[in-house]
Amino acid sequence: MIITRTPLRISLGGGGTDLPTYYRDAGHGFLIAAAITKYVYIAVHRNFDDDILLKYSAVERVPTASDAKHPLLRTCLRVAGIDRGIEITSMADIPAGTGLGSSGSFTVGVLKALHSYRHELVNNVDLAALACRIEIELLGEPVGKQDQYIAAVGGLTAFEFHADERVEIVPVDVTLNTRHRLEDNLLLFFTGLRRSASDVLAEQEAERPTGAVSLRDNLDRVRQIGYDTKEALETGDLVGFGQLLADQWKLKYERAPGGVHAEIDRWIAAGIDAGALGGKLVGAGGGGFLLFYAEEKADLRQQMSDFGLDEVRFGIDYEGAATIVSGT
Repeated sequence: MIITRTPLRISLGGGGTDLPTYYRDAGHGFLIAAAITKYVYIAVHRNFDDDILLKYSAVERVPTASDAKHPLLRTCLRVAGIDRGIEITSMADIPAGTGLGSSGSFTVGVLKALHSYRHELVNNVDLAALACRIEIELLGEPVGKQDQYIAAVGGLTAFEFHADERVEIVPVDVTLNTRHRLEDNLLLFFTGLRRSASDVLAEQEAERPTGAVSLRDNLDRVRQIGYDTKEALETGDLVGFGQLLADQWKLKYERAPGGVHAEIDRWIAAGIDAGALGGKLVGAGGGGFLLFYAEEKADLRQQMSDFGLDEVRFGIDYEGAATIVSGT
């Protein structure tokens, strides 16, 4: 049996500029993200019945990989050259559709497990590139590239996305004290709302009222916040970092105003009134998790509890995609 573990992620600055529709036109995107200690687990085992058994939120038993209904599993099996005789099971610490990059983490984990099953050594950066190819090119999902890359490499990491499809991994030079303060003072609260990132992004692309120019201008400002966030972290300016979280939320709300986001805006404003230095919605939008930076946390936790929002405690994962069980 092979079991892989891939981290979920939080976007800290520049989220959205990893979309091909943006960086191909703008020349490049830039963002900084952190892998967190919440994971997707993939188990792969030989199936002696010689068919395909898939266990996720549903269960499929099909004659061959091409008969599978799950598009990511079907495509990963095809790309890995496996057509039958295998069982794949997935589990996760956090449900899908909550803005923490579960689809990218899932795809990287499946690919790592399948290559390990075939005794093939593939480095994690190449796995991230292959996961992007599967989701964006082969399946045509309107998603970006940050989820696959941060799941693969882990840590507190910046990425530059180039128009020629190169992805540059940019180290973030922060002190140990800053790392500890981040882990102590970043808080996640679940809104209770779940939506597919690809659905949200497709809607935003189709419904923007003033055309591509306004969206481009918005994401240009988001990209600059990515650079500003990296600088704030590297200089230890965590008060400034908190304000940048709030600035990003304003830009996301500008891209997609409406009923759900108006409620989220109210929660974020209340969190800041309760002592947070800044906060935003993590992920493409439409629900998921609120991320706050707060050095005084008691009133914030009470306020979110009053709203009925559950806190999820986490740390930063510095390993990335890993095989935690390897045996045949």
